[in-house]
Amino acid sequence: MMEKITEKYRGHVLAVPYPSQGHICPMLQFCRRLVSKGVKASLAITKHISTTLNPEPDSHVSLVTISDGFDDGGFSRAESISAYLARLEVVGSQALGDIIEEHVGTRNAITCIVYDAFFPWCLNVARKYGLQGASFFTQACGVNYFYYLIHRGKFTMPVCSPTVDVPGLPPLDVGDLPSFVSSPESYPAYLDLVFNQISNLEEADFVLVNTVYELEDKIVDVMSKECPLLTIGPTIPSFYVDKRIPLDKDYGLSLYHLDPTPTTNWLSTKPQNSVVYVSFGSMACLPKAQIEELAWGLKQSDYHFLWVVRASEEDKLPKGFANEVAAKGLIVTWSPQLEVLASEAVGCFFTHCGWNSTLEALVMGVPMIGMPQWTDQPTVAKFVEDVWNVGVRVKVNEEGLVRREEVKRRIIEVMEQRNGKLVENSNRWKDLVNKAICKDGSSDRNINEFISKIYTSQ
Repeated sequence: MMEKITEKYRGHVLAVPYPSQGHICPMLQFCRRLVSKGVKASLAITKHISTTLNPEPDSHVSLVTISDGFDDGGFSRAESISAYLARLEVVGSQALGDIIEEHVGTRNAITCIVYDAFFPWCLNVARKYGLQGASFFTQACGVNYFYYLIHRGKFTMPVCSPTVDVPGLPPLDVGDLPSFVSSPESYPAYLDLVFNQISNLEEADFVLVNTVYELEDKIVDVMSKECPLLTIGPTIPSFYVDKRIPLDKDYGLSLYHLDPTPTTNWLSTKPQNSVVYVSFGSMACLPKAQIEELAWGLKQSDYHFLWVVRASEEDKLPKGFANEVAAKGLIVTWSPQLEVLASEAVGCFFTHCGWNSTLEALVMGVPMIGMPQWTDQPTVAKFVEDVWNVGVRVKVNEEGLVRREEVKRRIIEVMEQRNGKLVENSNRWKDLVNKAICKDGSSDRNINEFISKIYTSQ
């Protein structure tokens, strides 16, 4: 039976995620939380995603389609990311308005737009129709605050100091900063996307962040003075945290449809805490030389390992490697990550430190080995190692590679600490993160506050 705060709460939230897996999943999970508390929620997916996936109806959240201007091919049909975003703003604004108008005068009239922070234009649409608007950040608060400071002209890179000091954050080296901050020239196509998130932030009725207050309390307190911030994470299926939402065991709307059985069957044959799980997310593209170093480091560590290598990256593996390590390792093109991290066989997570993956590891209490690549990952890796103390970060050599010796050394270091501080800290944070979304936890209270304000404003 779904929990409801009280029957007086009513309203209809329309959520608009950026059309990628890492953005759709958190927002869909947040919508499921709202529905479990008596609010109607609809999730807008692009027509291209809807046509490609042909998703089954979600048991909690209504699905509606919205055009991004590229219905016959999605982002791949655009000339560039800037061209895609410009077209999406024009076409998406009209499409969003059409959805709102369809519900005017009905019992399901839309009362609030929850929009991905990548889409600040959604707030203009909400205002046009007299609706509330909530900006939804899928990354850590510490990273969002960097973008805020830069967009507002309150931060410049230090010239002489080797460290960066920002209120609410630990001292950071340049290598700990988000890549868009430390080397903006390397990512020109994405700069406007990440910094425009802040363009009208103070005008939003709510700023929702997929984080946990206890994880980032100091920076949350600092940023809350600038905008109406509510932490509402972790946006993990309820089955793995509080079990208050029926049938909520996976994210749903997966862009990948593969059979998890070979992976879960293989894991079930391995001893407790014996497997190194290796995955770098759905976007990282590692050089062939780095893939080879990882491969030989994993082999030389002599631990069991489960390694996710996307189909587009498989040709970078050493020739015959999968067969050579078959007795110890399994290489797959996709894995059911939540199930894997929840498995007792997994002893550590070798990760790029993407925010969704990091939250999942924290929820499951799995120690991490961080090998960040870009965007928010260096900053998250800093927190993993030096703030939460739940993992280590690999060292990169002067050629920009993590050598096999380093891979082996870090795996052995973490796996041999199974009764040490890393595991103790991982279990402590697991408890804190899980309590946040449970009844009366910090995130649960914030979600209740959000719902109450949607209601009282009507």
